[in-house]
Parts: sequence; structure tokens; C-alpha cells
Amino acid sequence: MDAFFASVEQRDNPQYMGKPLVVGGSADRGVIAAASYEARKYGVRSAMPSKIARRKCPFLIFAKPNFEAYKAVSKQIMEIFFRFTDLVEPLSIDEAFLDVTENKLNIPSATIIAKKIKEIIKEETDLTASAGVSYNKFLAKIASDYNKPDGFYLIKPEDATEFIENLPIEKFFGVGKVTLKKMHNLRIFKGIDLKAQSKQFLFSKFGKSGLYYYDIARGIDNRVVNPDRTRKSIGAENTFHEDIFTADEINDKIEEIAEKLLERCKRGQSFGKTLTLKVKFSDFKQITRSKTVDYKLDNYNKIINLAKELTLLVDFSYNSIRLIGLQISKLDNVDLFLPIQLQFDF
Repeated sequence: MDAFFASVEQRDNPQYMGKPLVVGGSADRGVIAAASYEARKYGVRSAMPSKIARRKCPFLIFAKPNFEAYKAVSKQIMEIFFRFTDLVEPLSIDEAFLDVTENKLNIPSATIIAKKIKEIIKEETDLTASAGVSYNKFLAKIASDYNKPDGFYLIKPEDATEFIENLPIEKFFGVGKVTLKKMHNLRIFKGIDLKAQSKQFLFSKFGKSGLYYYDIARGIDNRVVNPDRTRKSIGAENTFHEDIFTADEINDKIEEIAEKLLERCKRGQSFGKTLTLKVKFSDFKQITRSKTVDYKLDNYNKIINLAKELTLLVDFSYNSIRLIGLQISKLDNVDLFLPIQLQFDF
């Protein structure tokens, strides 16, 4: 989906249409969860601190997230996908892989299917989607980011080699900021540079991920579309309007976040055995502390006791604190449509 959260807000609130809008954060604090295309023209992006976004666009509109609305639209979209195939693998609340090699309507062209899905989404939700079509997940994902918004891009097997060789390395799905910097230091700037490296070299520099990079540089990605893919964690966090300092403030905030986390776990009917504490200081330094237990974290006392145990592993005298978060992983079951905490970036 195109700028999903922001697009839903613009659809449901006509006063936002055509204006630079972000979802999440506030004028002074927090992190942007989604930015409209009007806001992106000013350089505003998701995961950007609100203060920076405000400097880039002084008349930026901030909207509070409405996860119930996003969840409802997400269900609509997934239902549309299932009209064509049962092989649907959601990546997030607004994105999925579809395998249409064999499909319910016996349509012989993936291009036709993608365009039909885009049309139906527009008709039934009044929102736009972008589609990427290719012969594997890696290329389809990259193609979906081309020609946004309301985009469509096809990468045929015979065009894949040239496409990948000319692709900037930062466009490769799975290459994050840290890996990008490392690759640039190794003078790997495009797909053709990655392709020139041996499997042994990439493994020595990137471990198992290096084997993945070796394959995708050659257009090889044998991962199947997995309709049973589930989320691996549930999180809750709070970016404070003003930095906090004292132990009492820290404990109060952790108790609030633990309650919110437990509510989300109950809503998804999913509980895990690993708890992670995330702390972001006022200078944006971020740390995490985790512990796995041999019991389910399925009530407030279990979560809060373990959370406070993790706080003992953090030096809170380092600096004032702008954000605290808790995350439960090693889940036993998960509701796919549980609202996703996009800024919980472990």
C-alpha cells in the first residue's frame, strides 16, 4: 500500500487531502510512523524524529494513529488477495507476497492479476497500492517500490541480470544502514560490484547473510511464499513529551508500558517467553537488554517483574531518557492483524 497509515487518514479526514501529513509523533517529540507523499516532498520520512520533520516542513500536520482503522483496511486488502490465491504471505499490516503461479481464476498472467488487484483495492477501499511482479521474492519486492505511488513494475527473467547489475546496493532488499556502510567500505556500490565477489569473501565479511547476497546478486532466491508466516514479536513503547530522569519516573513509565504490552498480547491471544527492554537516551543512543524465561509471560506481574529485573542491567545515570519500550518474543501464537508498532526498531 502507498503511504498506508497517512493515506487512510487522508481518506477518512478530507481536511488532510493534498496536505503534508504524518502519522505518529508530535510537533516536539516522538518518531514518525508514516508520511504522506506531500510530506515526502519536503524530505520527511517514516522513522524520522518529529523535531527534524518539523524543521523540514514547518506546516506539517501530525495525526494520532488510528490502528483500528488501519487494521480494518488491512483485512479488506488481505481478503482481496485471497480471491486470487491462498498463497499469501503478509510482510506487515499493508504488504504481502502472493504466489499466483496457479490461481483461483486461472488467469495466465501475473501482470494481469496484479493490475486487477490494484483496481479492486482502489474501488473497494479508495486507496492506492503499488505492485511488483517477478519470478522470485527478492525481485518482486524491489519492483514493488518502483513507480510509487499507484505504481506497477515488471521484471522479466530475461531482464533480471541487467536490472540487478545496475541496481544501487542500498536498493537491495535486506541491506540495511549498517550493511550498506560496510559494503561501501568494500567498494560495493551496485549489483555488478556485489556479483564480482566470491562466495567465500561474502561469507567472511557478512556470515550467512553473505550467502544470501551472493545468490541475489545472480537473481537467485528460492524462498517460497509461506502463507503460515507469523509475526515474531509484540511490542509497546513510549516516547516521552519531556525527558525523564528519576528512578520513580522510570518505574512508573515501565509499569504503564507493561500494561499496554499485556493488552496487545491478550488481543492477539499470543504470549512469549523472551522480554526485551529498550531504552533510548536524549542523545539518541539506544540500548536493549533481554532475558528468556521458561514460562509464558501471560500476566502483568510476570512481565513487570522481569522488566524491572532488566532495568538493573541498565546504567540510567548515563543521560536523561526520551523513550522506553518493551517487547515480547518467542511467541506461541499470533494474530496477524494485531496493530504493528512500526517504530519499535530492534
